[in-house]
Amino acid sequence: MIRNFLFSLFFFLGIILISIIFIPSFFLPQKVVLFGGKIMGYWSAICLKIFLSVKIAIKGKENLITDSKFFIASSHQSMFETFFLQTIFNSPIFILKKELIKIPIFGWYLKKIGSISISRNKITKDNLGFFNQISNAVKKSKRPLIIFPQGTRLLPDDRSEFKKGVGKLYEELNIKCQPVAINSGRIWPKNGMKKTNSILTISILDPINPGMDKDIFVKNLQDKIYSELDELG
Repeated sequence: MIRNFLFSLFFFLGIILISIIFIPSFFLPQKVVLFGGKIMGYWSAICLKIFLSVKIAIKGKENLITDSKFFIASSHQSMFETFFLQTIFNSPIFILKKELIKIPIFGWYLKKIGSISISRNKITKDNLGFFNQISNAVKKSKRPLIIFPQGTRLLPDDRSEFKKGVGKLYEELNIKCQPVAINSGRIWPKNGMKKTNSILTISILDPINPGMDKDIFVKNLQDKIYSELDELG
């Protein structure tokens, strides 16, 4: 319990401190703010190692897409992936719920790095242009897009069907998809005690090429990620 407390204390104090230090960067080029995001990612790994004795293992580095544009579709069990994936990939563009943009400082940061917001479970005027906004962002940027097809953080054993929006995104963008499976919920759950002396594994899976029927793609993606999570335990 003490280790959990120390982890949470130092992790959040660190995130707050980094955010304050980088406030002036809101008036500087975007790459300066993106660097701050990477520092937050490394800080999460440092805190896991020091306070919880958790090692981070990256599996499947050979599957990383380096020769073309792509988007990332990752499992989502913890806040860990929103921080640490910025260190593996080139500061991805996040798709997130609109409420996060309204949070002081943190929301400013999300806007500055080019995050794309959406009103969940609502059909709004903004949402109607959602895919055009994403398509334009991908065309203009060298950074990959990242989406969590489960829609929200789920418990490690939850095998809910992926949201259909990821299929629409795949169809509209017509680029490769980089599936990623992370067992972060076993160590850093949405609620409850964090686990110590464990290995948190990030699995970078075989890319999925464009051109597949969107519904078949979603099924393929879901099977890939959930099969890997089952294997990771």
